[in-house]
Amino acid sequence: MDFLTSERLPGLIQAAYIVAAILFILALAGLSKHETARRGNTLGMTGMGLALVATLVLAARNSQYGDQRPLAVTLVLILVAMAIGAVIGAWRARTVEMTGMPELVAMLHSFVGLAAVLVGFNSYLAEDHLEGSLATIHDVEVFIGVFIGAVTFTGSIVAYLKLSAKMKSTPLTLPGRHLLNLGIIVASALLLAWFIPVEGDLGLVPLIIMTVLALLLGFHLVAAIGGGDMPVVVSMLNSYSGWAAAAAGFMLSNDLLIITGSLVGSSGAILSYIMCKAMNRSFVSVIAGGFGSDGAVSGEERDYGEHREVQADEVAELLAEAKTVVITPGYGMAVAQAQYPVAEMTRKLREKGVDVRFGIHPVAGRLPGHMNVLLAEAKVPYDIVLEMDEINADFPDTDVVLVIGANDTVNPAAEEPGSPIAGMPVLEVWHAKEVVVFKRSMATGYAGVQNPLFFKDNSRMLFGDAKERVEDIVRALG
Repeated sequence: MDFLTSERLPGLIQAAYIVAAILFILALAGLSKHETARRGNTLGMTGMGLALVATLVLAARNSQYGDQRPLAVTLVLILVAMAIGAVIGAWRARTVEMTGMPELVAMLHSFVGLAAVLVGFNSYLAEDHLEGSLATIHDVEVFIGVFIGAVTFTGSIVAYLKLSAKMKSTPLTLPGRHLLNLGIIVASALLLAWFIPVEGDLGLVPLIIMTVLALLLGFHLVAAIGGGDMPVVVSMLNSYSGWAAAAAGFMLSNDLLIITGSLVGSSGAILSYIMCKAMNRSFVSVIAGGFGSDGAVSGEERDYGEHREVQADEVAELLAEAKTVVITPGYGMAVAQAQYPVAEMTRKLREKGVDVRFGIHPVAGRLPGHMNVLLAEAKVPYDIVLEMDEINADFPDTDVVLVIGANDTVNPAAEEPGSPIAGMPVLEVWHAKEVVVFKRSMATGYAGVQNPLFFKDNSRMLFGDAKERVEDIVRALG
């Protein structure tokens, strides 16, 4: 117990927080490259472990000084909660498929939002000794933290439902929906003006009303965003969860939580900006929703002609005779878990002297970096996995392009004015000599826009499960 009452302990805890913060920054730097991603994850886990130990010691010290409850009870409560979370986390980490990672991430964001709401209410009810400007600052922190947390909570749940196909991906377009969002924000600002001067339990009235409005805003914001923008939404919610965590850090006077939340919030915002730029859309237009709202109807009303089919053995022959091959994977490859046979096919072709590379669109899949992780998991060499901007100019000199489970990211309709995806930069695969598209059917993609690529003269369709068809090609290559 002498250790908990030592005057040096607060300094040691702050030092541990600083080291943990540095490790988090190094983790983000490591995650920026394939080659250092594993090290980045290790640094992040080490930092979080150090932060947990320091926080546990801090909680024990506060219990010892505050004498609110026996130290043993405090430690048991914390350790039981940590054990439950660890068991659930380990179970989900071991059982979730890569295809289920986007919705899992969205659900984890909702937990951060809910935590911020609960911390905000607890902080308001527990803090009763502040006066003057400090009390005002604290009330603003509580109000903003609860607002951001509530928006993140319901918004993340809607994102989870859309990504897991438990809710339609088409945007919810209510009459006057933008005015509804603006009205909620204005009403929340007025509630803040009411909340600040009120003391005691009466302050819960505007706080609870704002929380309900923020929960509604989070639901409506994401429900009004179309499926084609879901990767951006996940990144956006990641940013929201970071700011919610930072707000909780202010309420708890926890410097590390402020730093960590700010890192997550800013990195999520930067990633959202990068993806919006890659889709030639502004962040405001994403929030406004409506991307791909025409659905399949607009595509079905137009006569694109007839598509041509091809068999796996014909594709194998085409690949064996090619000098250059580019593979553009999409979410369909993830669903079929075709990354391993794709890696085997790549190895066989490279052994035959074929130049094989991969072209990755910034929003391929339903989570940023989704395709890169799948290919790395299958041991595809990093140096042949290129981003869209690096490979687009090479398609005219490419003999064969294999489009495996991608749709919207290779859609030439992006070049057509008036198309729901007009202006969106895409992988211009149609400029290659031959294009083979792996699909289960002629259905439209996640954005609900028909793809003219399927009907071009140099395109052929290979129908069926992507994993099975690639395995057929591997066997035919010998």
